[in-house]
Amino acid sequence: MSTSTSRKSGMSEPSQPGVLGANGGIATLGANGANGGNATLGANGGIATLGANGVDSTNGIDGAKSTNGAPGAPHSQTLSRGIRVLEILADADAALTIADVAAALGVHRSNAYRILRTLEDHRVVIRDAAGAVRLGPRMAALARGVSRGLQTAALPELTSVANELGMTAFVTVLDRAEVVTLVSVEPRQAHATVAQRPGTRHPLGRGAPGIAIQSLLTTAHWAQLGEDARRGEAAEVRTHGFATSHDEVVPGLASVAVPLVVPGEAPAALAVVYLGSGQSAAQIGARLVTAAAAIAAELR
Repeated sequence: MSTSTSRKSGMSEPSQPGVLGANGGIATLGANGANGGNATLGANGGIATLGANGVDSTNGIDGAKSTNGAPGAPHSQTLSRGIRVLEILADADAALTIADVAAALGVHRSNAYRILRTLEDHRVVIRDAAGAVRLGPRMAALARGVSRGLQTAALPELTSVANELGMTAFVTVLDRAEVVTLVSVEPRQAHATVAQRPGTRHPLGRGAPGIAIQSLLTTAHWAQLGEDARRGEAAEVRTHGFATSHDEVVPGLASVAVPLVVPGEAPAALAVVYLGSGQSAAQIGARLVTAAAAIAAELR
């Protein structure tokens, strides 16, 4: 994402006229029958109906009909945009200006400013001296809470595997139709290592971790996911215990992975990624099977 946009110091923006209106919109709140039980919320100069206590609403409040998703399923556009901002910042290689964020989000600069100010209040976003924004240290604390038990149990085994094999070791979990890296460890001493950052994701149908996870999926899982990502190699994992891949996620890199069964967690895999190795895939797979069993035992 380009960061060449000129930066402005600070995040101050002029307030817009109106009562609870956004960018010039006027909001009149109605609750529990007041004003007919309706609230009109101005956004970008337009009018959006926001009903309370069962009144039809574009945002689906209290079980009202929603146009932002399935009927009766409330959605918050502001919350969705806030989360999207965090994703944009996580994917960026450098701090972004407010204009950068607004462009990536597809909203007016003033809307992006208000979202960023809220995120900054919660310390998940911070600013540098030039006013550019990046993720704050609070995000690291939040990330530690994701599958905390699995992360805690996996770290010692990942460290042992990484140092013994001289490869980056990591745990991935299924997230809808994608495989997401939960935690990773790089070897202490190695001529060349591959970084596998937590939060890295790729399609379920690509790479050894995805194949290993597929070996754990049930008919019910596939009914939700669809068959497009299904790999025939998953059946071999049940026989041999591990999956392999080369050039599937990143050109030039190879990976070996084994399924990891953790009660109460999404289907997972324990894997390594490397440029080259004097060890066979079977040897690597056997070491990963032992590590996965130790992690599972720790979580029982």
